[in-house]
Amino acid sequence: MPTIDHDRLLADLTTLRSFGAQGTGVVRPTFSNADMAARRWLRERMEAAGLGATIDGVGNVVGRSLNPGPALLIGSHCDTQPQGGWLDGALGVIYAIEVANTLGQDPTTSHLAIDTVAWADEEGTYTSFLGSTSFVGELTEVEQGHANAAGETVTAALERVGLTTVERLHLERQRHVGYLEAHIEQGPHLEEIGLRIGVVTSIVGIAALSVAFTGEQNHAGTTPMARRRDAGVALFDFAVRLRERIAAMAGPDSVWTIGNARLEPGAESIIPGFAELTVQFRDPGQEMMEAIEAEIMALAEEVSDVDGVTVVAARRREPVAPAAMDPALRAHLASAAEAVVPGAWTEMASAAAHDAMIMTRHLPSAMLFIPSINGISHDFAENSSDTDITTGCQVLADAAVGILCP
Repeated sequence: MPTIDHDRLLADLTTLRSFGAQGTGVVRPTFSNADMAARRWLRERMEAAGLGATIDGVGNVVGRSLNPGPALLIGSHCDTQPQGGWLDGALGVIYAIEVANTLGQDPTTSHLAIDTVAWADEEGTYTSFLGSTSFVGELTEVEQGHANAAGETVTAALERVGLTTVERLHLERQRHVGYLEAHIEQGPHLEEIGLRIGVVTSIVGIAALSVAFTGEQNHAGTTPMARRRDAGVALFDFAVRLRERIAAMAGPDSVWTIGNARLEPGAESIIPGFAELTVQFRDPGQEMMEAIEAEIMALAEEVSDVDGVTVVAARRREPVAPAAMDPALRAHLASAAEAVVPGAWTEMASAAAHDAMIMTRHLPSAMLFIPSINGISHDFAENSSDTDITTGCQVLADAAVGILCP
Protein backbone atom coordinates (compact mmCIF):
# COMPACT_ATOMS: atom_id res chain seq x y z
CA MET A 1 0.00 0.00 0.00
CA PRO A 2 1.23 3.57 -0.68
CA THR A 3 2.43 5.38 2.45
CA ILE A 4 1.11 8.82 3.28
CA ASP A 5 3.54 11.70 3.82
CA HIS A 6 3.27 12.34 7.58
CA ASP A 7 5.12 15.66 7.45
CA ARG A 8 3.03 17.02 4.58
CA LEU A 9 -0.19 15.98 6.32
CA LEU A 10 0.70 17.70 9.59
CA ALA A 11 2.04 20.79 7.80
CA ASP A 12 -1.20 21.19 5.83
CA LEU A 13 -3.26 20.80 8.99
CA THR A 14 -1.13 23.43 10.71
CA THR A 15 -1.54 25.86 7.81
CA LEU A 16 -5.31 25.40 7.72
CA ARG A 17 -5.29 26.04 11.48
CA SER A 18 -3.79 29.50 10.84
CA PHE A 19 -6.93 30.76 9.09
CA GLY A 20 -8.90 32.26 11.96
CA ALA A 21 -6.49 31.07 14.65
CA GLN A 22 -7.17 32.32 18.18
CA GLY A 23 -4.91 30.85 20.82
CA THR A 24 -5.05 27.07 20.56
CA GLY A 25 -8.38 27.18 18.72
CA VAL A 26 -9.92 28.50 15.53
CA VAL A 27 -12.73 30.96 14.84
CA ARG A 28 -13.70 30.39 11.22
CA PRO A 29 -17.49 30.71 10.81
CA THR A 30 -18.94 30.13 7.38
CA PHE A 31 -18.41 32.91 4.81
CA SER A 32 -16.22 34.96 7.17
CA ASN A 33 -13.04 36.43 5.74
CA ALA A 34 -11.03 33.65 7.39
CA ASP A 35 -13.34 30.99 5.99
CA MET A 36 -13.13 32.26 2.42
CA ALA A 37 -9.34 32.63 2.66
CA ALA A 38 -9.14 29.03 3.89
CA ARG A 39 -11.29 27.85 1.00
CA ARG A 40 -9.08 29.59 -1.54
CA TRP A 41 -6.02 27.97 0.03
CA LEU A 42 -7.70 24.55 0.01
CA ARG A 43 -8.42 24.99 -3.69
CA GLU A 44 -4.71 25.61 -4.24
CA ARG A 45 -3.78 22.49 -2.23
CA MET A 46 -6.20 20.38 -4.26
CA GLU A 47 -4.70 21.72 -7.47
CA ALA A 48 -1.21 20.92 -6.14
CA ALA A 49 -2.43 17.35 -5.59
CA GLY A 50 -3.22 17.13 -9.30
CA LEU A 51 -6.94 17.75 -9.07
CA GLY A 52 -9.11 20.15 -10.99
CA ALA A 53 -10.43 22.31 -8.16
CA THR A 54 -13.12 24.94 -7.80
CA ILE A 55 -15.16 26.80 -5.20
CA ASP A 56 -18.77 26.28 -6.19
CA GLY A 57 -21.82 28.49 -5.79
CA VAL A 58 -22.46 27.65 -2.13
CA GLY A 59 -18.81 27.65 -1.09
CA ASN A 60 -17.99 23.95 -1.42
CA VAL A 61 -14.37 23.41 -2.44
CA VAL A 62 -14.42 20.45 -4.82
CA GLY A 63 -11.36 18.73 -6.25
CA ARG A 64 -11.98 16.44 -9.21
CA SER A 65 -9.50 13.79 -10.27
CA LEU A 66 -8.41 13.96 -13.89
CA ASN A 67 -8.81 10.18 -14.05
CA PRO A 68 -12.09 8.98 -15.58
CA GLY A 69 -13.37 7.00 -12.62
CA PRO A 70 -15.09 5.29 -10.96
CA ALA A 71 -14.30 7.90 -8.33
CA LEU A 72 -14.33 7.84 -4.54
CA LEU A 73 -15.37 11.12 -2.93
CA ILE A 74 -13.55 11.96 0.33
CA GLY A 75 -13.95 15.02 2.51
CA SER A 76 -15.48 16.87 5.44
CA HIS A 77 -16.13 20.51 6.36
CA CYS A 78 -13.71 23.37 7.09
CA ASP A 79 -15.98 25.87 8.88
CA THR A 80 -15.87 26.00 12.69
CA GLN A 81 -18.03 26.70 15.68
CA PRO A 82 -17.97 30.31 16.99
CA GLN A 83 -15.22 29.17 19.36
CA GLY A 84 -14.02 25.98 17.74
CA GLY A 85 -11.20 23.49 17.76
CA TRP A 86 -8.59 23.13 15.04
CA LEU A 87 -9.43 19.56 13.96
CA ASP A 88 -13.23 19.43 13.82
CA GLY A 89 -13.92 18.99 10.10
CA ALA A 90 -10.46 20.21 9.09
CA LEU A 91 -8.98 16.77 9.76
CA GLY A 92 -11.19 15.08 7.18
CA VAL A 93 -10.57 17.74 4.54
CA ILE A 94 -6.79 17.50 4.82
CA TYR A 95 -6.99 13.68 4.93
CA ALA A 96 -8.81 13.81 1.59
CA ILE A 97 -6.13 15.96 0.00
CA GLU A 98 -3.35 13.78 1.42
CA VAL A 99 -5.00 10.59 0.14
CA ALA A 100 -5.34 12.15 -3.33
CA ASN A 101 -1.69 13.25 -3.18
CA THR A 102 -0.37 9.90 -1.96
CA LEU A 103 -2.32 7.72 -4.35
CA GLY A 104 -1.70 10.06 -7.27
CA GLN A 105 2.08 9.99 -6.80
CA ASP A 106 2.40 6.21 -6.46
CA PRO A 107 2.61 4.38 -9.81
CA THR A 108 0.56 1.47 -8.47
CA THR A 109 -2.41 3.71 -7.65
CA SER A 110 -1.98 6.79 -9.86
CA HIS A 111 -4.79 5.55 -12.12
CA LEU A 112 -7.36 5.69 -9.31
CA ALA A 113 -9.84 8.58 -9.13
CA ILE A 114 -10.01 10.34 -5.77
CA ASP A 115 -12.31 13.38 -5.65
CA THR A 116 -12.11 15.68 -2.63
CA VAL A 117 -14.48 18.12 -0.96
CA ALA A 118 -14.55 20.73 1.80
CA TRP A 119 -18.23 21.27 2.57
CA ALA A 120 -19.72 24.66 3.42
CA ASP A 121 -21.52 25.40 6.69
CA GLU A 122 -21.76 22.00 8.31
CA GLU A 123 -21.79 23.76 11.67
CA GLY A 124 -24.97 25.73 10.98
CA THR A 125 -23.77 29.33 11.06
CA TYR A 126 -26.61 29.90 8.60
CA THR A 127 -28.19 26.47 8.10
CA SER A 128 -26.70 23.09 8.94
CA PHE A 129 -25.17 21.06 6.09
CA LEU A 130 -25.54 23.84 3.54
CA GLY A 131 -22.82 22.44 1.27
CA SER A 132 -23.73 18.77 1.32
CA THR A 133 -27.49 19.36 0.96
CA SER A 134 -26.78 21.55 -2.06
CA PHE A 135 -24.47 18.91 -3.54
CA VAL A 136 -27.14 16.20 -3.36
CA GLY A 137 -29.92 18.51 -4.58
CA GLU A 138 -31.80 18.89 -1.29
CA LEU A 139 -31.17 22.59 -0.59
CA THR A 140 -34.47 24.47 -0.50
CA GLU A 141 -35.38 28.12 -0.98
CA VAL A 142 -36.48 28.23 2.65
CA GLU A 143 -33.01 27.14 3.77
CA GLN A 144 -31.42 29.78 1.56
CA GLY A 145 -33.43 32.33 3.53
CA HIS A 146 -31.98 31.15 6.85
CA ALA A 147 -29.81 33.72 8.58
CA ASN A 148 -26.81 33.86 10.89
CA ALA A 149 -26.85 35.46 14.33
CA ALA A 150 -26.37 38.91 12.76
CA GLY A 151 -29.41 38.46 10.52
CA GLU A 152 -27.57 37.93 7.23
CA THR A 153 -29.30 35.31 5.07
CA VAL A 154 -27.57 32.60 3.05
CA THR A 155 -28.59 34.42 -0.12
CA ALA A 156 -27.11 37.71 1.09
CA ALA A 157 -23.91 36.02 2.24
CA LEU A 158 -23.40 34.33 -1.12
CA GLU A 159 -23.79 37.71 -2.82
CA ARG A 160 -21.33 39.31 -0.38
CA VAL A 161 -18.61 36.73 -1.07
CA GLY A 162 -19.19 36.79 -4.83
CA LEU A 163 -20.72 33.34 -5.33
CA THR A 164 -24.22 34.23 -6.54
CA THR A 165 -23.43 33.66 -10.21
CA VAL A 166 -21.08 30.70 -9.67
CA GLU A 167 -22.28 27.24 -10.68
CA ARG A 168 -23.34 24.90 -7.91
CA LEU A 169 -21.78 21.48 -8.32
CA HIS A 170 -23.76 18.29 -7.80
CA LEU A 171 -23.18 14.62 -7.12
CA GLU A 172 -22.38 12.64 -10.26
CA ARG A 173 -24.02 9.35 -9.42
CA GLN A 174 -22.59 7.66 -12.51
CA ARG A 175 -19.05 8.69 -11.44
CA HIS A 176 -19.03 8.42 -7.65
CA VAL A 177 -19.05 4.97 -6.05
CA GLY A 178 -18.96 6.12 -2.45
CA TYR A 179 -18.18 8.80 0.10
CA LEU A 180 -15.71 8.56 2.98
CA GLU A 181 -15.37 11.03 5.83
CA ALA A 182 -12.80 11.00 8.62
CA HIS A 183 -13.29 12.92 11.84
CA ILE A 184 -12.09 13.27 15.37
CA GLU A 185 -14.39 11.31 17.68
CA GLN A 186 -15.42 14.41 19.67
CA GLY A 187 -16.02 12.11 22.62
CA PRO A 188 -14.04 10.06 25.18
CA HIS A 189 -14.74 6.47 24.17
CA LEU A 190 -11.72 5.58 22.00
CA GLU A 191 -9.28 7.17 24.43
CA GLU A 192 -10.90 5.55 27.47
CA ILE A 193 -10.68 2.04 26.03
CA GLY A 194 -7.23 2.58 24.54
CA LEU A 195 -8.14 2.11 20.87
CA ARG A 196 -6.83 3.99 17.84
CA ILE A 197 -9.60 3.86 15.23
CA GLY A 198 -13.38 3.86 15.31
CA VAL A 199 -15.34 2.57 12.33
CA VAL A 200 -18.71 4.28 12.42
CA THR A 201 -21.75 2.03 12.18
CA SER A 202 -24.39 4.75 12.20
CA ILE A 203 -24.94 8.42 12.95
CA VAL A 204 -27.49 9.18 15.62
CA GLY A 205 -30.83 10.73 14.95
CA ILE A 206 -31.42 14.17 16.45
CA ALA A 207 -34.69 15.70 17.60
CA ALA A 208 -35.68 18.66 19.75
CA LEU A 209 -38.89 19.62 21.51
CA SER A 210 -39.93 22.91 23.09
CA VAL A 211 -41.95 22.66 26.27
CA ALA A 212 -43.95 25.78 27.22
CA PHE A 213 -45.35 26.47 30.70
CA THR A 214 -48.08 29.08 31.03
CA GLY A 215 -49.08 30.20 34.52
CA GLU A 216 -49.82 33.60 36.01
CA GLN A 217 -47.39 36.46 36.56
CA ASN A 218 -47.71 38.04 40.00
CA HIS A 219 -45.92 39.73 42.89
CA ALA A 220 -43.25 37.55 44.52
CA GLY A 221 -43.86 38.97 47.99
CA THR A 222 -47.59 39.46 48.30
CA THR A 223 -48.90 36.32 46.57
CA PRO A 224 -49.45 33.42 49.02
CA MET A 225 -47.75 30.16 48.03
CA ALA A 226 -51.04 28.29 47.82
CA ARG A 227 -52.43 30.75 45.26
CA ARG A 228 -49.45 30.81 42.94
CA ARG A 229 -49.47 29.57 39.33
CA ASP A 230 -45.68 29.58 39.04
CA ALA A 231 -44.45 28.65 35.56
CA GLY A 232 -40.87 28.53 36.81
CA VAL A 233 -41.57 25.95 39.50
CA ALA A 234 -43.46 23.88 36.92
CA LEU A 235 -40.48 24.01 34.56
CA PHE A 236 -38.01 22.88 37.22
CA ASP A 237 -40.29 20.08 38.38
CA PHE A 238 -40.78 18.93 34.78
CA ALA A 239 -37.01 18.88 34.16
CA VAL A 240 -36.37 16.64 37.18
CA ARG A 241 -39.17 14.24 36.27
CA LEU A 242 -38.05 14.20 32.64
CA ARG A 243 -34.58 13.07 33.62
CA GLU A 244 -35.99 10.24 35.73
CA ARG A 245 -38.43 9.11 33.03
CA ILE A 246 -35.98 9.07 30.13
CA ALA A 247 -33.23 7.45 32.20
CA ALA A 248 -35.58 4.58 33.02
CA MET A 249 -36.29 3.73 29.38
CA ALA A 250 -33.27 5.00 27.40
CA GLY A 251 -30.86 2.79 25.48
CA PRO A 252 -27.10 2.55 26.06
CA ASP A 253 -26.36 5.21 23.44
CA SER A 254 -29.25 7.57 24.25
CA VAL A 255 -28.41 11.12 25.31
CA TRP A 256 -30.64 14.06 26.14
CA THR A 257 -30.00 17.65 27.09
CA ILE A 258 -31.97 20.63 28.33
CA GLY A 259 -29.69 23.21 26.75
CA ASN A 260 -31.93 26.23 27.01
CA ALA A 261 -34.46 27.43 29.58
CA ARG A 262 -36.00 30.83 30.21
CA LEU A 263 -38.40 32.44 32.64
CA GLU A 264 -40.53 35.47 31.82
CA PRO A 265 -40.24 38.23 32.72
CA GLY A 266 -37.07 37.05 34.48
CA ALA A 267 -37.13 39.42 37.43
CA GLU A 268 -36.23 38.58 41.02
CA SER A 269 -39.45 39.93 42.53
CA ILE A 270 -41.89 38.58 39.96
CA ILE A 271 -43.46 35.11 39.85
CA PRO A 272 -42.86 33.88 36.29
CA GLY A 273 -46.05 33.75 34.24
CA PHE A 274 -44.38 31.92 31.40
CA ALA A 275 -41.41 29.58 31.09
CA GLU A 276 -39.95 27.48 28.30
CA LEU A 277 -37.27 24.84 27.93
CA THR A 278 -35.80 22.99 25.00
CA VAL A 279 -34.88 19.33 25.25
CA GLN A 280 -32.73 17.73 22.57
CA PHE A 281 -32.24 13.97 22.35
CA ARG A 282 -30.18 11.63 20.21
CA ASP A 283 -30.02 7.89 19.61
CA PRO A 284 -28.78 5.63 16.80
CA GLY A 285 -32.11 3.77 16.69
CA GLN A 286 -35.28 5.16 15.14
CA GLU A 287 -37.55 3.21 17.51
CA MET A 288 -35.80 4.67 20.54
CA MET A 289 -36.02 8.17 19.06
CA GLU A 290 -39.77 7.77 18.69
CA ALA A 291 -40.10 6.31 22.18
CA ILE A 292 -38.25 9.22 23.81
CA GLU A 293 -40.39 11.76 21.98
CA ALA A 294 -43.54 9.94 23.05
CA GLU A 295 -42.33 9.93 26.68
CA ILE A 296 -41.75 13.69 26.67
CA MET A 297 -45.16 14.34 25.12
CA ALA A 298 -46.82 12.05 27.65
CA LEU A 299 -45.15 13.75 30.61
CA ALA A 300 -46.24 17.18 29.36
CA GLU A 301 -49.85 15.98 29.19
CA GLU A 302 -49.64 14.46 32.66
CA VAL A 303 -48.39 17.58 34.40
CA SER A 304 -50.45 20.11 32.46
CA ASP A 305 -52.88 22.05 34.66
CA VAL A 306 -51.21 20.81 37.85
CA ASP A 307 -51.03 23.84 40.19
CA GLY A 308 -52.74 25.91 37.51
CA VAL A 309 -49.92 25.81 34.94
CA THR A 310 -50.62 24.68 31.38
CA VAL A 311 -47.84 22.63 29.77
CA VAL A 312 -47.55 22.10 26.01
CA ALA A 313 -44.76 20.21 24.20
CA ALA A 314 -44.11 20.56 20.46
CA ARG A 315 -41.41 19.76 17.96
CA ARG A 316 -38.99 22.60 17.27
CA ARG A 317 -38.30 21.22 13.79
CA GLU A 318 -38.53 17.98 11.89
CA PRO A 319 -36.30 15.35 13.51
CA VAL A 320 -33.23 14.04 11.71
CA ALA A 321 -33.47 10.28 11.36
CA PRO A 322 -30.53 8.04 12.30
CA ALA A 323 -28.27 7.28 9.33
CA ALA A 324 -26.73 3.84 8.83
CA MET A 325 -23.30 3.66 7.20
CA ASP A 326 -22.78 1.38 4.21
CA PRO A 327 -21.74 -2.16 5.29
CA ALA A 328 -19.40 -2.73 2.34
CA LEU A 329 -17.49 0.52 2.85
CA ARG A 330 -17.39 -0.12 6.60
CA ALA A 331 -15.80 -3.50 5.88
CA HIS A 332 -13.03 -1.83 3.87
CA LEU A 333 -12.34 0.61 6.73
CA ALA A 334 -12.31 -2.27 9.23
CA SER A 335 -9.91 -4.30 7.09
CA ALA A 336 -7.57 -1.32 6.71
CA ALA A 337 -7.72 -0.60 10.44
CA GLU A 338 -6.87 -4.19 11.31
CA ALA A 339 -3.89 -4.08 8.95
CA VAL A 340 -2.52 -0.78 10.32
CA VAL A 341 -3.40 -1.15 14.04
CA PRO A 342 -4.23 -4.83 14.65
CA GLY A 343 -6.78 -5.25 17.41
CA ALA A 344 -6.74 -1.53 18.24
CA TRP A 345 -9.96 -0.51 16.53
CA THR A 346 -13.68 -0.88 17.14
CA GLU A 347 -17.05 -0.31 15.59
CA MET A 348 -19.08 2.50 17.16
CA ALA A 349 -21.98 4.85 16.57
CA SER A 350 -21.42 8.56 16.05
CA ALA A 351 -23.19 10.69 18.64
CA ALA A 352 -22.59 13.85 16.59
CA ALA A 353 -24.04 14.82 13.23
CA HIS A 354 -21.85 14.86 10.11
CA ASP A 355 -22.22 15.52 6.39
CA ALA A 356 -22.06 11.75 5.87
CA MET A 357 -25.63 11.52 7.17
CA ILE A 358 -26.71 13.70 4.24
CA MET A 359 -24.55 11.89 1.70
CA THR A 360 -25.68 8.41 2.70
CA ARG A 361 -29.20 9.17 1.45
CA HIS A 362 -27.77 9.38 -2.09
CA LEU A 363 -24.42 7.53 -2.08
CA PRO A 364 -22.90 4.65 -0.09
CA SER A 365 -21.04 6.38 2.77
CA ALA A 366 -18.81 5.50 5.69
CA MET A 367 -16.80 7.23 8.41
CA LEU A 368 -13.79 6.63 10.61
CA PHE A 369 -12.87 8.29 13.90
CA ILE A 370 -9.58 8.95 15.64
CA PRO A 371 -9.35 9.62 19.41
CA SER A 372 -9.97 13.05 20.88
CA ILE A 373 -7.70 13.94 23.81
CA ASN A 374 -9.85 14.03 26.97
CA GLY A 375 -12.90 13.70 24.74
CA ILE A 376 -12.99 17.47 24.15
CA SER A 377 -14.38 19.13 21.03
CA HIS A 378 -16.16 22.38 20.11
CA ASP A 379 -13.63 24.08 22.36
CA PHE A 380 -10.20 25.66 21.96
CA ALA A 381 -8.75 22.71 23.95
CA GLU A 382 -9.74 20.24 21.21
CA ASN A 383 -6.76 18.10 20.16
CA SER A 384 -5.52 14.71 18.98
CA SER A 385 -2.00 13.28 19.01
CA ASP A 386 0.16 13.48 15.89
CA THR A 387 0.44 9.70 15.96
CA ASP A 388 -3.31 9.22 15.93
CA ILE A 389 -3.69 11.85 13.20
CA THR A 390 -1.22 10.16 10.87
CA THR A 391 -2.47 6.67 11.68
CA GLY A 392 -6.03 7.61 10.79
CA CYS A 393 -4.97 9.00 7.44
CA GLN A 394 -3.06 5.83 6.56
CA VAL A 395 -6.12 3.73 7.39
CA LEU A 396 -8.25 5.96 5.17
CA ALA A 397 -5.76 5.76 2.30
CA ASP A 398 -5.57 1.96 2.53
CA ALA A 399 -9.36 1.70 2.61
CA ALA A 400 -9.64 3.94 -0.46
CA VAL A 401 -7.32 1.63 -2.40
CA GLY A 402 -9.32 -1.39 -1.28
CA ILE A 403 -12.60 0.18 -2.39
CA LEU A 404 -11.31 1.18 -5.84
CA CYS A 405 -9.22 -1.96 -6.36
CA PRO A 406 -11.46 -4.76 -5.03
